[in-house]
Amino acid sequence: MASSTEWDLESLASSTSSSLSSCDEDEVNARVSPDWAKYRCHIERRGYRLDTVRDVKDYYRRHCSNPEKQGLHVYLSGYHRALARSDDDALCKDIGLREGLFRATRCLDGTKVMVKAVHRDSRELDIVRYLSAPAQQRDPMNHCIPILDFIDAPQDDLCFIVMEEWSANMFPEAPVSLGCLMRSLRHCIEHITFMHRHRIAHFDISPRNFLTDYNGRYACIDYELSRRIDEVSCPRILYSRGSEIPPEAECGRLSNPFMIDVWALGVLIFRACELAEFHVPELVHLAKSMLHENPDKRPPAASVLKEFQRIHATMRRTLHGCHISP
Repeated sequence: MASSTEWDLESLASSTSSSLSSCDEDEVNARVSPDWAKYRCHIERRGYRLDTVRDVKDYYRRHCSNPEKQGLHVYLSGYHRALARSDDDALCKDIGLREGLFRATRCLDGTKVMVKAVHRDSRELDIVRYLSAPAQQRDPMNHCIPILDFIDAPQDDLCFIVMEEWSANMFPEAPVSLGCLMRSLRHCIEHITFMHRHRIAHFDISPRNFLTDYNGRYACIDYELSRRIDEVSCPRILYSRGSEIPPEAECGRLSNPFMIDVWALGVLIFRACELAEFHVPELVHLAKSMLHENPDKRPPAASVLKEFQRIHATMRRTLHGCHISP
């Protein structure tokens, strides 16, 4: 079991893994690097085809006017690697993806999907199953990436999470509209508020972990570091991972897990405004409150959402001629 200095509350782990040793817990929650060829047929039987050399070639031919032009295929490293393969049916992994991820196609309709391999007893799988359950999916504040399937491989203690493939570009339009900025931030803040309401901390909030479907929807991904938090008034943890680490964690002090998320969400607001090239003083003021050095003085996510909604409503009233989507 994890010691009290590592994690004050052992019940933060899912019920499935709560009886594991610390060594086993580290193992089941570590990133998985499967032999994708071994599970290819298993995944295909569920209706998903892992990307092959042919798929990669077809992709670049569809998206590039002349991919075979001298020098271009060198720049397009994926196409270059595919050209070097003689077997069009061989699997062809995107080198830009982590070992636990593989692109695929849903055979039924040709929809591109992402397949992620995780341990069957991992916290990530437990949390993703919970967030994608019908009861949670009905909540409009839940912006978890749509999950299409869970494919078990019990013989190897693995599970493959099949999810929709959305764009990693936070803003699909250029130039970015103010409405697009506010919509993206609303979805981000709503989802973290939803997670905290269900006593789950994300622990890796960043622009790269919020994707868009190019149709006005934003979704959260990557629950690898996420944890369930026991029903206590003031939990404390030691924390040193994730994209954004607040000052109390950098100093090695026990931290409130929810305030770690609030800090990272404040950073995300600043970065989103910079990407969109909008200076919104009210959002800057809100983000600064979330980045207070004293975590006890940061607003909880629910309060952040309430203030954001107030700011958004005020902007919509005052910017008469400018359309800002709800």
